Amino acid sequence: MIEVLPLAMVGGGPGSFIGPVHRMAAELDGRMRLVAGVFSSDPERSRAAAAAYAIDPTRVYPDYPTMFESERARADGVQVVSIATPNHLHLPIATAALASGVHVVSDKPATATLKEALALREAVRASDRVYALTYTYSGYPMIRRARDIVAAGELGPIRKIVVEYPQGWLSAAIERGGNRQAAWRVDPVQAGVGGCIGDIGVHAFHLAEYVSGERVSAFVADLRTMVPGRALDDDCNVLLRFAGGASGVLVASQVATGERNNLTLRIYGERKGLRWCHERADRLTLTTASGDTSVLHAGQGTDGAMFRLPPGHPEGFIEAFARIYADVAAAIAGKRELIGGVVPGIAAGVRSMRFVETAVAASHAGHGWTSFEEDAS
Repeated sequence: MIEVLPLAMVGGGPGSFIGPVHRMAAELDGRMRLVAGVFSSDPERSRAAAAAYAIDPTRVYPDYPTMFESERARADGVQVVSIATPNHLHLPIATAALASGVHVVSDKPATATLKEALALREAVRASDRVYALTYTYSGYPMIRRARDIVAAGELGPIRKIVVEYPQGWLSAAIERGGNRQAAWRVDPVQAGVGGCIGDIGVHAFHLAEYVSGERVSAFVADLRTMVPGRALDDDCNVLLRFAGGASGVLVASQVATGERNNLTLRIYGERKGLRWCHERADRLTLTTASGDTSVLHAGQGTDGAMFRLPPGHPEGFIEAFARIYADVAAAIAGKRELIGGVVPGIAAGVRSMRFVETAVAASHAGHGWTSFEEDAS
């Protein structure tokens, strides 16, 4: 019988986009069940969220220290926590969870600053708990297949990597009209040093390295704020150089009017090119120098264990998110090699925060090519 792990959540209250996603993803494969939480700093909103999640009212807590202490005293206490809060709360919640013996699944980025990410890395190393980051796109079966194709050398030596993540939902100053999701993302106190680059740019950065197997070694960053009055960037353009010799481009924008969530990755090798688009996430396109094009579909000639549905039945964002949760459950059960392998862990969190802070500083200073050395510590 598969053990069902009791799960808590911090954040994810009324109006949250990501809280319900965490809950659905965690429970999809029957490996975890949400049983407790602190869903908002406002007790009334927290209770409302708990009711919507069908949580026992006695397991809705006023704050996360109280929750971890109370749950540790229970025979059926929580074993995993989902962190679905603004970035500035990630470090204290994660460290409190680890100190209480609770495994952590956190929204990206790992923390609000690099200094915090380094502190969290030490806390993870000092614990025997699993720590995973929801770089959701790494959970898509076709992204994992693309990663395997590149690793097998099918594309040949990699020459160019292009990753684009355009959104348009912040084209206007909706944070001034009461939009809570926008408000914290443009607030340096809650979001940290990066705006767009910290919210979706880290997804693009992680995806480029995750699939290609290449590591960024230098870049030129141009981060801009297009909507007047914002304190953080809402548009990012970065030229990349990779340690293996490839060149690249990263474009992330939240002011690309009319765009929804059009994350696209293209990798060009000496023999073949590869393209994946989030809006058609169930397929990969391979091209050759002679002009031949082949389209690989989800479930076609691959390990069926990665897919929940028969070929021709698309899986989407929730399923990709759920794959990460299922892998975390497997890691907790003993397959620790999954974390930091196919599932992003604290190393990805530190590297992404280093990218954000270095890019923000280099852009503000007007630097040209900026070295991005591997963190060896």
